Amino acid sequence: MNGKYVYFALAALLGVLTAFYLFLPFFLLTVIYFYVLSKYKRFRGGQLFSVCLIFTALFLACEWSEINNKSVIPESNTNFIIEYTQDPKIDGDLLQVQAVEKQFQEKLLIRYKIKSENEKDLLKSKSFYRCVCKVSGTMEKPSRAKNPNGFNYRSYLASKEIYWVVEIKTNPLQSCFTLEPSPIMLIKQLRFFGIRFLEERFPPEIASLSAALIFGDRNMLDPELLGNYQKTGIVHLLAISGLHVSLLIGMVLYIGIRSGLTRQFMTNFLLVVLPIYVILTGGSPSVIRAALMIFLVLLTVKWKRHLKLLPLDAISLAFIFCLFITPLVIVDVGFQLSFSVSYAIILSAPHILTGYKGNGVRMLITSVTAQLAALPLLLYHYFEISLIGILANLLYIPLFSFVYLPGLYVLFFIQLLFGHTPQILISLFLKIIHLFNYLIGVLADFSFARFIPGKPNMVILIIYLFLLFAIFFIWETRTYSKKKFHLFLLAATLFTVQPCWNWLNPYGEVTMIDVGQGDSILIHLPYRKGNYLIDTGGTISFAEEKWRERTKPFEVGRDVVVPYLKGEGITQIDKLILTHGDMDHIGGALSILTELKVKQILMPSVTEPSNTELAIIKEAKKQEIPVIKVSVGDRWKVNKSEFLILSPEKNFAGERNSGSIAFVAYLGGVRWFFGGDLDQEGEEKIIKKYPYLIIDVLKAGHHGSKTSSNEGFIKQIKPKVALISAGEKNRFGHPHHEVLDRLKATNTTIFRTDRQGAITYRFYKEKGTFSTYLP
Repeated sequence: MNGKYVYFALAALLGVLTAFYLFLPFFLLTVIYFYVLSKYKRFRGGQLFSVCLIFTALFLACEWSEINNKSVIPESNTNFIIEYTQDPKIDGDLLQVQAVEKQFQEKLLIRYKIKSENEKDLLKSKSFYRCVCKVSGTMEKPSRAKNPNGFNYRSYLASKEIYWVVEIKTNPLQSCFTLEPSPIMLIKQLRFFGIRFLEERFPPEIASLSAALIFGDRNMLDPELLGNYQKTGIVHLLAISGLHVSLLIGMVLYIGIRSGLTRQFMTNFLLVVLPIYVILTGGSPSVIRAALMIFLVLLTVKWKRHLKLLPLDAISLAFIFCLFITPLVIVDVGFQLSFSVSYAIILSAPHILTGYKGNGVRMLITSVTAQLAALPLLLYHYFEISLIGILANLLYIPLFSFVYLPGLYVLFFIQLLFGHTPQILISLFLKIIHLFNYLIGVLADFSFARFIPGKPNMVILIIYLFLLFAIFFIWETRTYSKKKFHLFLLAATLFTVQPCWNWLNPYGEVTMIDVGQGDSILIHLPYRKGNYLIDTGGTISFAEEKWRERTKPFEVGRDVVVPYLKGEGITQIDKLILTHGDMDHIGGALSILTELKVKQILMPSVTEPSNTELAIIKEAKKQEIPVIKVSVGDRWKVNKSEFLILSPEKNFAGERNSGSIAFVAYLGGVRWFFGGDLDQEGEEKIIKKYPYLIIDVLKAGHHGSKTSSNEGFIKQIKPKVALISAGEKNRFGHPHHEVLDRLKATNTTIFRTDRQGAITYRFYKEKGTFSTYLP
């Protein structure tokens, strides 16, 4: 059976896909797969039966998981008896911790807003493991994605079998008793105290890196540094992966044998230690995969007369085991990347590497193999990849393997054994960390090396997989004629197929992005003739005590608008139209300027711009982006799409909302009115100046407030459709019932972001349709 376990792994994957996704297509694919195994791979009798058994077992396991993947706790429940099962995460004044409700045996996510700095310090110093507590709180559904390409927190938690977030008002460690320790809980407690030990004894730069590489905890890492690693495509180095596990096991094995211990003893020792290590490092998919593979390899060493496994067999058995134990792990990005990259290296690299000499060149080839294998998944989940990641890996893999990982372990054990680490070692490590943190910041700024074609659809994904299969097949084949030319052609196609589709796409769209209580609208013209962003949303922040501040506060421009645009493959904004200076309309503009290329900024012609507008103008000047102050009468045209500014008057000096940019546009056979937060006074001026103005689609002013959309304005323009951007359960009560009644009186169809999420009008030539992200 050597080398054949991969066929069982494919059967397991098909079982999961058939159960969780499209039954009929994947079932038919499975039938074809069984036929291929029988006809061309000579699978007979017992082997074919075993493959069918694996498929059936995984299919039934997934069906069982799907049936039970729901909450059993009554929604009205307010009192809970819970047992904490993970370390708490404390960010500013917010504590989050996973727990199991004892009565219903269901996982919950507990959230608590810390009352004081002393309470925060006390909670950080205590382990929550083995604590069973009585708490009271309100159950809430986790937030869901309300825009295309947005992070769906509800689905993410559901994949971990968590369906409720419980908001509690009192200290989570009140009314508790302690359980008798179990071996697993003792290991988890050891992990908690190890992380706290690092935080207390080492400078933040060393402590955060040590916590990530020794215990698999990245919570202490600086968000900006973490972002730089993500932008350069080497964030995997900050997670404990197969490379780290292999190096650590290799070091332990070497030290043990050099100390006089027998190979048999060290093999037995590592077989016992590996499961403990998995728990100690947080049990991420990459750690579980690596540990399972090494565990199986060690078993073959121990029972070499009875058991023989190739690396391909080991990873295939690990894959089947992970899916069978937790079928929902299939949706975990770390699981997908870990196995896809590992399979690619195991299957292809040995054949490819034999054609190259020199460790440096072979390392480069391995890095290219890994990046190619990860490409479809990275684009699907994150919409972009860093082309500089291949070179960054060449520098940072040796750094992590031979400097960071062994060095941090040495510092940790010196401090643990002697209670003091020589200052010269601390200073040396700090200098190395500062140097390479600075370098990663420089590499992250190489925006030209970032490939952002957007989120691929199913057809594009299939094309990617076909191209990658062809690339690896030709690359492996030694006697292939015109190999270099065909590889170049396939690689060029790989990186141009999606951008070409974006440029040739004849469809345009207007999308009101759900930014909560704010405004942001994208106008995307067909064939990439123009991308106009009207406002950016914004997060209003208030000055808080230092201990309450979050490490990376939510910012709607960075966390909502930019991901949406990147998911659409949009990296350039031709016109950034900022209707007026309120934070909820332009607060996210600086993130747009940082992450995307902006060719031109339009602002209202007002005498007193807000502080936020002045900050945007300053950044635009720094980036040499022209800022144009527009007023009534300004216009532009692209093919059949026309835009005319109706407001404000030049050098407007009144109230800020009255000075909003208001304009009409003809798009996709429809007349639109975009008016920012224009008030009733501004609306009256427009209908007096343009008494025959008729509108098909109205962007309701000021989020549906009764200060806008007055009755005379609505009656004159006669909109067929109204779009209202308002935050879910917002404290202002928007949209106001009076505005809704006025619109209903004219038989206007109303779309609301607070209830329906993002609203999109997709058009082809002069016809289009509206759709909402939420049903």
